[in-house]
Amino acid sequence: MMKRLFDLLLSVTALLVLWPVMLWTAWAVRKKLGTPVIFRQMRPGLGGKPFELIKFRTMRDAVDLNGDPLPDAERMTPFGQFLRSSSLDELPGLWSVIKGDMSLVGPRPLLTEYLPLYSAEQARRHEVRPGITGWAQVNGRNALSWEAKFERDVWYVDNQSLWLDVKIIMMTVKKVFVRDGISAEGEATMSRFRGSKNR
Repeated sequence: MMKRLFDLLLSVTALLVLWPVMLWTAWAVRKKLGTPVIFRQMRPGLGGKPFELIKFRTMRDAVDLNGDPLPDAERMTPFGQFLRSSSLDELPGLWSVIKGDMSLVGPRPLLTEYLPLYSAEQARRHEVRPGITGWAQVNGRNALSWEAKFERDVWYVDNQSLWLDVKIIMMTVKKVFVRDGISAEGEATMSRFRGSKNR
């Protein structure tokens, strides 16, 4: 209950303070990347139940001759990379926190197609609401291997507390300015998860 009240208080406050930034970001996305401004995708939430993730769009529409999307590296623009490194693309997620689909802090919601690929231990990351930021995000982000990232997610599940959430949010603010771990080595974002060795 305290975590939920904490999420609501900070999310509403953040929206009231940051709405001019969100308005500018929406305008810039429309100008540089076109429409839609908001990226929407179903992701697994608490208990693996799907919800609609919303973010500011960071990639341009680009397809090959067969109509399939080009690799992330070819669709990512410098502007999109800026949005990701500054975490401005995550701001619409505050609305998901208010709705109760997400928390400010928790394991990041990944693709639904990964669900059958987790080991039993890795699947425990869905025992809490997914977060806008999390323990893995402030301890390596996309520079971590998938196994290391999931270990940190489960560690958070076992050690979550209001104080830990405050600590992670403060570390996130620092990471936004440092902008490290944005991408995995040799990738525009993060390589796809192919399954756990221990599954």
